[in-house]
Amino acid sequence: MNGVHTKYPVTKDKYDAVLFDLDGVVTKTAKIHAACWKTTFDEYLEKRSVRTDETFRPFDIATDYLLYVDGKPRYDGVRDFLKSRNIILPEGSLDDPSQTETVYGLGNRKNELVEEAIETDGVDVYEGALAFLEYVRGEGISTAVVTSSQKCHAVLQAAGIEDFFEVEIDANTIVQQQLAGKPAPDSFLKAAQLLDVQTKRAVVIEDAISGVQAGVRGCFGLVIGVARKDNAEELKIHGAHIVVTDLRELVP
Repeated sequence: MNGVHTKYPVTKDKYDAVLFDLDGVVTKTAKIHAACWKTTFDEYLEKRSVRTDETFRPFDIATDYLLYVDGKPRYDGVRDFLKSRNIILPEGSLDDPSQTETVYGLGNRKNELVEEAIETDGVDVYEGALAFLEYVRGEGISTAVVTSSQKCHAVLQAAGIEDFFEVEIDANTIVQQQLAGKPAPDSFLKAAQLLDVQTKRAVVIEDAISGVQAGVRGCFGLVIGVARKDNAEELKIHGAHIVVTDLRELVP
């Protein structure tokens, strides 16, 4: 195994399950989400600037996305970004149309854009992630996907990898089970419960700061950060036990 990671081999004698985030860890959909967030917020901020005569300051993927929305449930991302700009909007309701200027309306607009992008462009899988999934499954280690995305199963189907996961925890599960979203550990804990594994015997793999924080707060046996965004140090600072740039590094 590769260098520093020999200290943390993911083997059946140490771990019973691996819990994967989806976007940016397994599938190349993080860029889709980031772009759709930017479109959503820029549309709103530009309209607001015209009404209020404020200077239009666009949503920045390099900073705003990573700090306020990456890895979080959609509506939490809306709230946290707006809070960073000292903007307060009505909550609205889950069925608000996408043009409605409410927390739910903006979240629904982002979801609408993601659906269009997936339908138009499809979904690609990271080759290193696929290699690691094949290795883990071959070792007899259970797997789950734990994501804040509402489109989890559709993404897995589009990528042709739905059979790799025994459990799927997504935004729908989070709402139905009344779980707190990342950085709270609830969604990962639910996946471990459904797989009937102890947290100390489970691995969490995340590319977002909020996801790494969730893994640490859940006291999981190993939290692996995937530095897809040149953010290795940030992932380490927030508790990742190890950081890789490609999950192939974890394949013996």
